[in-house]
Amino acid sequence: MTSGVDHETGYDLVVRGGLWFDGSGAPGVVRNLGIRDGVVEVASTDELLVGPDTEVVDAHGKWVLPGFIDTHTHYDAEVLVGPGLSESVRHGVTTVLMGNCSLSTVYVNALDGADLFSRVEALPRDHVLRALDSARTWSSPQEYVDALDKLPLGPNVTAFIGHSDVRASVMGLGRSTEPAVSPSRAELAAIDDKVNEALDAGFLGVSTMTNPWDKMDGDRYRSRTLPSTHASWSEFRRLHRILRRRGRVLQAVPNLNTKYDVAFFALASTGLGRRPMKASVLAAADTKAERWVNRIFGPIAYAANRIGKGMFRWQHLPTTFEVHSDGIDLVVFEEFGSGRAALHLKEELGRNDLLKDEGYRRWFREDFEKKFSPRVWHRDFDDTRITECPDESLVGRSIGEVARDNNLHPVDTFLDLVVEHGRKFRWHTVIANDREKVANRLIRTPGVTVGFSDAGAHLRNMAFYNFGICLLRRIRDNEKRGTPVMPLGEAIHKLTGELGDFYGIDAGHLRVGDRADFVVIDPAGLNDDVDAYHEAAMDEFGGLSRMVNRNDDAVTATAVAGKVVFREGSFVPGYGTSIGTGRFLRAGVEERGPAPVRGTPVAHPL
Repeated sequence: MTSGVDHETGYDLVVRGGLWFDGSGAPGVVRNLGIRDGVVEVASTDELLVGPDTEVVDAHGKWVLPGFIDTHTHYDAEVLVGPGLSESVRHGVTTVLMGNCSLSTVYVNALDGADLFSRVEALPRDHVLRALDSARTWSSPQEYVDALDKLPLGPNVTAFIGHSDVRASVMGLGRSTEPAVSPSRAELAAIDDKVNEALDAGFLGVSTMTNPWDKMDGDRYRSRTLPSTHASWSEFRRLHRILRRRGRVLQAVPNLNTKYDVAFFALASTGLGRRPMKASVLAAADTKAERWVNRIFGPIAYAANRIGKGMFRWQHLPTTFEVHSDGIDLVVFEEFGSGRAALHLKEELGRNDLLKDEGYRRWFREDFEKKFSPRVWHRDFDDTRITECPDESLVGRSIGEVARDNNLHPVDTFLDLVVEHGRKFRWHTVIANDREKVANRLIRTPGVTVGFSDAGAHLRNMAFYNFGICLLRRIRDNEKRGTPVMPLGEAIHKLTGELGDFYGIDAGHLRVGDRADFVVIDPAGLNDDVDAYHEAAMDEFGGLSRMVNRNDDAVTATAVAGKVVFREGSFVPGYGTSIGTGRFLRAGVEERGPAPVRGTPVAHPL
């Protein structure tokens, strides 16, 4: 396959001899790629002209594929102070979707934005507030897009408009989180207008949240549920009509207590006698707490899409959902009342007084031992591992083991460790997706798409930046064992073209004429390092040590808009500061060629 004419000066970039996948699901073919002006100009078996300024990537024995699309991130604050978003790019991600879970920073002011984001997404509130306060130059969605495009973005970005963001900006954060307060007719019209304004600016659609576990931060409305959780079904239907009419996407997190609103979102996506609405819902997972749940995702998607002629999709994390916790600072404790009471208290001394109280401990034990309460966490302290503790004799053991050694209830042992060691007591557990056979079935299930990495959030709790690498390793390993899950080209399609096409963005393909966003994978690097634990300092948030991944043997190069920005474990000089390769991708708009080099990111006082 060829296109264009070789020039005497050569191509800007030549990728030689790799097994090339175009993101369509087709098998790979060995080709040399010639890239000029940020676009794939030729894919040929012939040697391509290399000039004195041509950059060459030797991809013999490697896979060359479109850059991964991360459909579920919370980079809304980080992108303002660290626009390179390097933890994603170093793992082959070239496009990220922000504004998920009803949370965006387009309409609300910096203080409201910090209170909406910080506790829900386990981000340091002071740094979120500083990032938003120092960066905010916009007062409309179009001005927000313009502000992002002035940053030296590493990957391409795009976004949903958050339901909580819009609702709070119209009603005020206080009124929008009062259970007894409903928006007036004028306020509902204003919500509609703001959503339409965001869609006009190229936003993907609307994100919403009905799960009551996620709580507000700050001092004004602390522990209230997010504004979107207070919306009525009629308010949701107004949003659905807008999205259906304009062909945009609803991203939703259902109520994980009752779960019945999954049916509401599935029905809203159907197209019997009307235009279907695209809906992307969290999450298709095989949770340890409820082993039966993994069986419902296929039938719900079948009913919505095949019978109802809808466009309903589940998001699925294609790797083991494992988490770490510093003491009690983990979102799973929001599931039950006693856990929420502890997380409501910001100061460690006040929290410790609560945790030592015998009445509170009885309450916690009762919550913990309820057999049939809704849950995502299995609440089994034997299924834990202590990874860090000032008492080094405990490292490597489970909390349950320590409890038995001391003839204590495991809840008392856990609370004692939190009181004694605070956040220096760090432990690990697996929440979901631990059974490979079930994970393989889910990834093949029609209506299940890749998502839910939560990149940029829960910085001390989890790191799924390398979700694409994890899936490719599983596909490769199963193929080598003689138990294939799906062809490699189809797996790459699920990480790239399928997502770009569903969300309506110009991403996920690496054909002749496409923007050259790609990653080079060395299959020999798909080894045990994919699962290894790593931390790295996050300068943008005051040197916070966050969980990351390091699969540099697997990802040998990442390029955005024809510019190789990451190669052999290192970023190019100026990446994310003076070199900006990404851009804001508007829904339904083709974006071709390289983005202009942009200025430095917003100064962030630490």
